[in-house]
Amino acid sequence: MRCFIVAAAMGVWLAQQQAVLLPWPWLIAPGALGMAALVLAIKNSALARRRFFVALTLCVAGGMLGFTWAQARGHLRLGAEMAVADEGRDIELIGVVSALPQQIERGMRFEFDVEMASTPVPAHVSLAWYRGREAWDEEDAPAIVPLHAGERWRFTVRLKRPHGNVNPQGFDYEAWLFERNIRATGYVRPQGAQLLDPVVWRPGYAIEMLRERIRERFQAAFPELAEAPYAGILIALVIGDQQAIAPELWQVFAKTGITHLMSISGLHVTMFAGLAYLLASFLWRRSRRLPLYFPAQKAAAIAGFVAAFAYSLLSGFAVPAQRTLYMLGVVVLARLLGREVAASRVLALALLAVLLLDPWAVLAAGFWLSFGAVALLFTISSGRLGTAHWFAEWGRAQWAVTLGMLPALLALFGQFSLVSPLANALAIPLVSFVITPLAMLGVLPFLAPLLTVANFITTGLMRFIEWLAAWPWAVWQQALPPSWAVLLALAGGAWLLLPRGFPSRWLGVFAFLPLLTFQPLRPAMDEAQVVVLDVGQGLAVHVQTARHDLLFDAGPKFSAEADSGNRIIVPYLRAIGVRRLDALVISHADKDHEGGAESVLAALPVTQLVTSLPFTHPLSAWPLPQKPCATGDAWEWDGVRFVVLHPEADAVAKKTNAVACVLRVEAGGRRMLITSDIEAPQELQLIKKSALMMRRDSLVKTAKPTELTADVVTVPHHGSRTSSTAEFIAAVGAHEAIFPVGYRNHFGHPKPDVVERWQASGAGLHRTDRDGAVSVHLGSQDITLERAREVQQRYWFDR
Repeated sequence: MRCFIVAAAMGVWLAQQQAVLLPWPWLIAPGALGMAALVLAIKNSALARRRFFVALTLCVAGGMLGFTWAQARGHLRLGAEMAVADEGRDIELIGVVSALPQQIERGMRFEFDVEMASTPVPAHVSLAWYRGREAWDEEDAPAIVPLHAGERWRFTVRLKRPHGNVNPQGFDYEAWLFERNIRATGYVRPQGAQLLDPVVWRPGYAIEMLRERIRERFQAAFPELAEAPYAGILIALVIGDQQAIAPELWQVFAKTGITHLMSISGLHVTMFAGLAYLLASFLWRRSRRLPLYFPAQKAAAIAGFVAAFAYSLLSGFAVPAQRTLYMLGVVVLARLLGREVAASRVLALALLAVLLLDPWAVLAAGFWLSFGAVALLFTISSGRLGTAHWFAEWGRAQWAVTLGMLPALLALFGQFSLVSPLANALAIPLVSFVITPLAMLGVLPFLAPLLTVANFITTGLMRFIEWLAAWPWAVWQQALPPSWAVLLALAGGAWLLLPRGFPSRWLGVFAFLPLLTFQPLRPAMDEAQVVVLDVGQGLAVHVQTARHDLLFDAGPKFSAEADSGNRIIVPYLRAIGVRRLDALVISHADKDHEGGAESVLAALPVTQLVTSLPFTHPLSAWPLPQKPCATGDAWEWDGVRFVVLHPEADAVAKKTNAVACVLRVEAGGRRMLITSDIEAPQELQLIKKSALMMRRDSLVKTAKPTELTADVVTVPHHGSRTSSTAEFIAAVGAHEAIFPVGYRNHFGHPKPDVVERWQASGAGLHRTDRDGAVSVHLGSQDITLERAREVQQRYWFDR
């Protein structure tokens, strides 16, 4: 049966990799084949001579049924789509705040169960209620939106279909929404918001209300976050609210390998269940009559499971908590029935339960890390690696988990912590057996002082963790490795963990070498790879040659803590193996072009900063070589020529767009023009300058393409009416035009008449909101373009 469940997990995973779902009638075939194989395996299971046949048949059955189940669930979830025509329209909703509201920079974000709507919309949506002009017109608008879990409201909202940025190796926001069954996102309009019922009593809402009350108790205990910067960790440990932890702390956790401890992990659930088991057993045995009716061990087992179930619900029911709860459920059921169950079977049944309830769990990194780590620990505790002193056993467990998780961590995140064993040696016992129990007891009446004690211990632990994270060699980072290298390393890890005495176990080390030494392919000499990243309403372009990397603009700033740099550009650059930038060009001082620059500068060494920014701009204070972006500046890297066409040296203008940099990249006789936000007057200047140079070349009888001629162009100013004049389009003569725009941006870019002009020119049109990141390969051969939404297509992508 374990073979069946593992194969089912692979079938579910395969189903989630598909670009489209199989039509309903086509799902009958794999479903029927899977059921037939399962029946055949069961009928032959008693025959010892057919053991291999039975195992193979079970694997086929599991894979087929897992694939069919995931595809069928996908069809049901996709059925709740929002109509394109209803996007951006005022819609009146009545419903309930269904989850813990999260405070954001200018208001509150929350999930909403729709009960009634003026037009058909999905039953579960995500809404933001902003403070400011978008939410209130009054000058005395409250600082925090008065919103709580379990309340019934009437709202006027504007919704849009789930849509996220799609970039090579980037985070799949649409998959994240799809897994949570959020089928539309939007914001509350200021008019007509009305609280209808302060409390809606349903089990799910009651749990969320309790979670919110606990969070408020923590906030009351630590009103000043400056005095308790780690209080958010305590909130996350008790109710699973990871948003309470500051973003910079997550970076510290990642560098030290303790991220798994700072959310509700299986260890925390097991600890809580164990404490409930011991308490129930102690109290049950104190009674003279109760043990006569029901054994104390069985009663304690039930109490432990109930406690684990309650804690899992309170913590948000994440995958690690689910896995532990289902495992405990199998163990308790076996105890009640008086049967022994192998640890591997317990884990397999928990895996099956997770996939039945949530087939999209395989999309989360936590799914693989959680089940993988527990499987390794079961292997260690099974005695296959021998038994020894407890300290030696602990060391072997650390060794096994490190070997087993290293390939997975590099495949999922492109990094692993070198100080993780040292950090976990202190953090695991403190967080699991001291800090978490104190924090949970502290929320009870009259025990609030325990929260201060828990915060004091957490502060001491974090001082040590931050000291480890500051070590220059704390983290190993590299490009995301290919699948074959990951599988080879996993096989090498399994070989190294074979029982003691097995010959040549050390050879498994060599299986890790391709994983740890992998270097992604770069363009050849005289070639360039140009990627126009999907950063929303903004611009960020990565140009890579054989040995150099340039970033043109750094996209927009999303909030005080999030921008294109730390959310999109830096993860992308690290994933493809870029460890430094030879040049960072910031075209001009607009937030949608320089919003992520500081995050990029903080994360990667940059050789030179080239900008059109004023001297007073904050980026000018960064301690690195800087020079102005000026016409005539040119250089060559690896046979690829870069030429700045605009602005003129020492140019001054009232509008920042008037001094925006324009960069031409030429490789193998092919050109790409990156135009930033220039407008019609600047286009005219470039046309005149190009015509002047063409006349000069004609006098000396040299046939050259004009300065503006390009095969590929990023459309100026995102397709605004202020740019893309007919004369400019004709002068460029591009075969491919790329619009860097955000989905349903409030500027309405690109404008329809601008799109028509580019289309009339014969150019192929590409849009980052529709196509995701657009990759352009420049070289002596034909230009090739790749659109991320096509390359990485999944069935839940918005079309």
